[in-house]
Amino acid sequence: MKIAGLVVVCLLLSAGSGAAQEAGAFRVLATSRTSTMQKEMQSAGDAGFRFAAVMGGETAVGGKEVVVVMQRPVEGSGKYEYRLLATSRTSTMEREMQQAADAGFQYVGQTVFESLFGGKEVVVILERNPAVPAQRYQYRLFATTRTSTLEKELKQAGEGTYEVVGMTLGETSIGGTELVAIARRRVK
Repeated sequence: MKIAGLVVVCLLLSAGSGAAQEAGAFRVLATSRTSTMQKEMQSAGDAGFRFAAVMGGETAVGGKEVVVVMQRPVEGSGKYEYRLLATSRTSTMEREMQQAADAGFQYVGQTVFESLFGGKEVVVILERNPAVPAQRYQYRLFATTRTSTLEKELKQAGEGTYEVVGMTLGETSIGGTELVAIARRRVK
């Protein structure tokens, strides 16, 4: 009887440890450095986790951090690769996003992050699954202090050809606030 009980306990423990490998498992990553976040996201991606959500700001205990939730997909599997881009210059961000897109990465999220040195940066997260052919996109970044200007610029970019995939409020290098919208269109 004792052996049967021990076998049941061992089976339950092994089932419990396997639960972390099941679909729907989560990892919450938090750091005050964007370079550290890229490494942590890549480690989670290597373990089959995908990006789910991002937030940059001040947490109750950790101070100024970027917090990312990663989730094991319910359907499908594989390893995922990540690029985390952070800059306070919109022209640099657009160029870096396009370089990543040309390498098969796709936009999945963005936030604003305040670094330890007091600067605020727009942070963009891009993802790719190397086992799946990626849809190619052309990215455009729009940054302005006025909503009416943002609407005008989006219209000029080509109504119907671009889709807005994300928007944040960023801080300019001279201390003002600007809307930062990211749009993309499919490339054949």
